[in-house]
Amino acid sequence: VQLQASGGGLVQAGDSLRLSCVASGGASSSYTVGWFRRAPGKEREFVALINYSGSSIYYGDSVKGRFAISRDNAKNTVYLQMNSLKPEDTAVYYCAVRRRYSNYRYAGDYADWGQGTLVTVSS
Repeated sequence: VQLQASGGGLVQAGDSLRLSCVASGGASSSYTVGWFRRAPGKEREFVALINYSGSSIYYGDSVKGRFAISRDNAKNTVYLQMNSLKPEDTAVYYCAVRRRYSNYRYAGDYADWGQGTLVTVSS
């Protein structure tokens, strides 16, 4: 399966953005998908996860209460609604399919990484 993330851009602190992750080339509706981000000079950080049915959702501590993950399986798309953005949310955001089940926060559990989309939040 191939994933493509989009929707990034330059916004001001307090603004909102919605990222999309479109899947192709497989039965994407059966996959658990995660969002990660990598800020300049930092390690890749877990942001959110949603299972195939949307019944299991997890968030990273730094985005809990501000970000919301959802999916539309008919469109093979997973969304990341980002509200109350902060300058520290500035990063390249990636989506990926979870292929292993050791720790959902661990990037090594994921594969089929999409090309990231850059989010820049100005103060």
